[in-house]
Amino acid sequence: MQTSASSGPTIIGMLTPSSNTVVEPYTAALAWPLFPDVSVHFGRLQVTRIALDEGSDKQFGTDPVLAAADLLADAKIDVIAWNGTSASWLGFDSDDRLCAALSERTGAKATTAIKSLNTLLEAFGVKTLGLVTPYTPDVQQQIIDNYAAIGIETVAERHSNRSDNFSFSEVSEEEIAGMCREVAEAKPDAIAIVCTNMRGPLVAAELERELGIPVLDSVAFTLWGCLKEAGTDMTLLSEFGMMFAK
Repeated sequence: MQTSASSGPTIIGMLTPSSNTVVEPYTAALAWPLFPDVSVHFGRLQVTRIALDEGSDKQFGTDPVLAAADLLADAKIDVIAWNGTSASWLGFDSDDRLCAALSERTGAKATTAIKSLNTLLEAFGVKTLGLVTPYTPDVQQQIIDNYAAIGIETVAERHSNRSDNFSFSEVSEEEIAGMCREVAEAKPDAIAIVCTNMRGPLVAAELERELGIPVLDSVAFTLWGCLKEAGTDMTLLSEFGMMFAK
């Protein structure tokens, strides 16, 4: 078992799909006010397609995740995160098992994108949700069903009908904002942009100011979850969303 750092800056390790081009630059853009007291480092595992089939599911097996985590653990990380949203359709318990395995393997505190989102939904008292994703209709419906099972009703949704993970990054900020405005018409308690390869973090903060409700983006709430696990004061990031000020 690796041992995380006990002094110096807080070191965060994030695991991301291999075809993701959004996580690193947008996380860096969000986290820069905390540098050098907090530094974020990345590892990748092969994920290229999102679907409801065995081939897609195998991409999220524990073994490849732990192999990637071993390399991050060499950097004496304090917190490790799965910066992917697979538990939203695979089931929330998959992230519980993954975090237990990551903590045991690395000695670091562990979190995930969806665990962070669900903590925020509870903190904001969300009962009705607007859901925005790039996914196909069947994946979208599975996410809706999983949230219904924990008492959160999706009152409006928009999706881009894509399955190629790289292509998610090609959905523009303008398209994302448009989808968010459309679901906002249903007056949800919050909007969730679920996918860490969508360019949502910066536009989400702008939309919050426009719409007056939490707009929770996956890249942003994964960082939030890591900082929460590290016990880091997030007020310097309050311009990036209600979650950082709450």
